[in-house]
Amino acid sequence: MPAAASGSPSTVVLVVEDEPEIATQIARRLEAEGWRPHTAGDGLAGVRAAETLQPDLIVMDVMLPGVDGLEACRRIQALHAGAGTTAPPILMLTARDDETDLIIGLGVGADDYMTKPFSMRELLARLKVLLRRVDRARHAPVSDSGALPLTLGDLVIDRAARRVSRDGKEAHLTPTEFDLLVCLAQSPKTVLSRERLLAQVWDWADASGTRTVDSHVKALRRKLGSDLIRTVHGVGYALEPSIEPGTA
Repeated sequence: MPAAASGSPSTVVLVVEDEPEIATQIARRLEAEGWRPHTAGDGLAGVRAAETLQPDLIVMDVMLPGVDGLEACRRIQALHAGAGTTAPPILMLTARDDETDLIIGLGVGADDYMTKPFSMRELLARLKVLLRRVDRARHAPVSDSGALPLTLGDLVIDRAARRVSRDGKEAHLTPTEFDLLVCLAQSPKTVLSRERLLAQVWDWADASGTRTVDSHVKALRRKLGSDLIRTVHGVGYALEPSIEPGTA
């Protein structure tokens, strides 16, 4: 049975962290929530555990022995892409507030990130947001007109299948990237503020995570082209299709 949107006893969370104390703290907090945590101490073990456990969520440290978190994330995404399935949301943990590392992490398939040291309360809140997003996608009614594909120039967004292509070439997006793209595509050529995007895509009520929006936009540009999303400095972003939008 799929996990409930806010988490349930069936919610399986894989924690890939090489610092035993941190891994134990996270696992205990998740157990207190009633979830089922599993831990792995290095990147390769994390990839194997992700394949066998099929977790609902993954918490992955960037700095891991052997295969680091970025490569482990890339391999997990590749496994699911090869199987034609969607990878579970991945939240990356990084010891440095380094924008390059964050953008690379989002580019290889991470859905969110937090910088150490972090609040366990915030970590749990972020994980619940990721679960809600997956649950919405799983239960979106295919017959609903809101799930009809969007065609905006050479960009095609199949909302029911959660697939995206541009100029006939499919792009593999994370669940967060897909939801952000749909949010922008539903109001093409309209500038949406970072705060509005945070509220609609991330379910965040404050503006403390605007860098998260910026990093995900950069990841979308890398996958779909730098010309697709326009930055309005000090305000937000707008999707700029090559021709007038339509539906298909």
